[in-house]
Amino acid sequence: MRTLAACLLLFTALSAHAEDARVAAARKARAPVVAALFKDAGVAWPPEQLYVRAFKHERELEVWAGPKAGPLVKVKTYPFCAASGELGPKRQQGDLQVPEGFYDIDLFNPRSNYHLSMRVSYPNAADRRHTPPGTDPGGQIFVHGNCVSIGCIAIQDEPIEELYLMVLDTRAKTKRNAPIHIFPRRLDAEGLKALEAGRPATDPLVAFWRSLQPAYSLFEEARHIPVTSVDAKTGAYVVKPARPARTSGSARR
Repeated sequence: MRTLAACLLLFTALSAHAEDARVAAARKARAPVVAALFKDAGVAWPPEQLYVRAFKHERELEVWAGPKAGPLVKVKTYPFCAASGELGPKRQQGDLQVPEGFYDIDLFNPRSNYHLSMRVSYPNAADRRHTPPGTDPGGQIFVHGNCVSIGCIAIQDEPIEELYLMVLDTRAKTKRNAPIHIFPRRLDAEGLKALEAGRPATDPLVAFWRSLQPAYSLFEEARHIPVTSVDAKTGAYVVKPARPARTSGSARR
């Protein structure tokens, strides 16, 4: 009879094998497609930078990539096949909202009930600051497959296999989490006007959406990932242009 420790070790080994098998199957099926996408975009694979943007109104998820010094180029746009809630940030557990703001993809789940999934780092400091006192902000927000959503962004299974490999392999190369910025819609002048239509200037949502707009505009202008942070006192987003990448020949100052 196996000891408890031996059984636990066997269970762990089998679980790890199951995880690896699902990702391995995705790699076998979709890695050539991913490599071709990057080749067509003129970007080395795996890239030195990967950036994901999601737009709730348009129901689109974009993947951008490029060298360390940038600029980035678009590799692929994937349509949402499911997303719950409405325009506006997530503020509590159970509201079914897809968050809006600036996050990282910080965890991979190859055993997801939704085929493959990647966690969005919600709640961030801004979300926690704006969650009403005594309210659970929720969590466990993912980008995943299977076309079902209760606050997550869902894309089809073949696209999630591609995206999963893109983010996973870039993470392995760079040792950094890929940023994912989630917007209510494209925040050009027309998009911002549409969001503000019928709302008073004092509406907190107007101020929130305007706080996201600089990150959208900076990237549109330069194709460099903007630097985002959160003001510790107000919880407001602070957005700055990307810092120039230091090359090996750059002098330290």
